[in-house]
Amino acid sequence: MQQRILVAVTGASGSIYAERLIEVLLQRVERIYLLFSETGAKVVRHEIQPKSEGFSLSKAANGEVHPDHRSVLRVMRNDDLFAPVASGSSAPTAMVILPASMGCLGRIVHGISGNLIERSADVCLKQKKPLIICPRESPLNAIHIRNMLGLAELGCQIVPAMPGFYHHPKTVSDLVDFMVGRVLECLGMDHELYPAWNSRMR
Repeated sequence: MQQRILVAVTGASGSIYAERLIEVLLQRVERIYLLFSETGAKVVRHEIQPKSEGFSLSKAANGEVHPDHRSVLRVMRNDDLFAPVASGSSAPTAMVILPASMGCLGRIVHGISGNLIERSADVCLKQKKPLIICPRESPLNAIHIRNMLGLAELGCQIVPAMPGFYHHPKTVSDLVDFMVGRVLECLGMDHELYPAWNSRMR
């Protein structure tokens, strides 16, 4: 099945996860829609240096898309509520919010649709499309936990940015790949970013 994946980057730390996810998806799906919240774009520019080769999230945050990626990747404005993904008739196959700020998460669970990220999440909920939310916050207060429970009860998959260590990571990239692999699994995609748990015993 041809997949159209919407990736939203909000104002939490963890932009590196989104960059790596899109690198992988560019080789695997028909279309990627990419959205940044205003703060999300600022965090990207702060956390990630522009790349001269391959996909660069910081360049995408400035509206620059490499010619090799333009057939797949579409960067959309967060204030464009006339974008196709704002309608249930053209909902994406799935939506991933990575990283998800607690503010964004809270507005979604309470049905607030003040921008394209929030509206697209609402569309995915009402159309029963996969909505994968990857919060990055620590410590969590009771409001954060209640909001995540509310979204889980609505059918969202909550995938906190909590990398594991059983695959014996040796680099930051290994930790990033663990989280990206978790997201790919939620999208129903196989990967080889890290070995399955106790794979020698399978």
